[in-house]
Amino acid sequence: MARVGGRPRQIGPADIVRAGRELGLRNLSMNAVAAALGVSSTALYRHVEGRWGLERLVGESILAELDFHDSPADGPVPHLLSTALQLRSFLLRHPGLTHYVQTLFPRGDGGRRLLAAAAESLVRRGYSTDAAIVLSAAVASVVIGYAATEEAQAERSEDLDEQRRGVEEGLLADSRLGDAHRTLPVIAADEYVRLWLGAAIRGFVEAAPPGRPVDEIRVALRAAGEDQ
Repeated sequence: MARVGGRPRQIGPADIVRAGRELGLRNLSMNAVAAALGVSSTALYRHVEGRWGLERLVGESILAELDFHDSPADGPVPHLLSTALQLRSFLLRHPGLTHYVQTLFPRGDGGRRLLAAAAESLVRRGYSTDAAIVLSAAVASVVIGYAATEEAQAERSEDLDEQRRGVEEGLLADSRLGDAHRTLPVIAADEYVRLWLGAAIRGFVEAAPPGRPVDEIRVALRAAGEDQ
């Protein structure tokens, strides 16, 4: 609650970041941060430009903590898969961050640092900087999209298991799908993500191998989507 009378409380960007991170990106708003700090929302505008500025300040402070482990001996596929799994894990540990990077990336220094590091790691594996940016962004888009689905499911976890059982029963009872569904293996979520990310990344690297210029990558991708 904002103070009534007396000298207004003095706050700075560090206070806003602290309060914003305690609230979490998913619950972030100007009013919520102002209430947590005991000031009016007007006081926040001295340090941030509205909701976008508030999101950027808090979101970039979180991204600043992400550092990818890079094993130099790994080729492009295992390297990108490792990076993708690290990104997924980090996103899921910080609810709301997926939406932040999915909406617009990079918004600030934290995002640019990560993009530069991802590009540099691929340059060391034979890519030009522009091709490295394209490939890194493609992989990140897949990871972020999948993490967004996982986060949305986590938000509704209370009734999700019951709903899944209903879906399972419906599939098994379906004359078109039931027999095939019974033969499908049960795969844990982490393994499922690893399998499909690995397949996607192998496809990306096939279209964009080390040394291939961006224009040729574009041609290869267009050809892959056309009927032969």
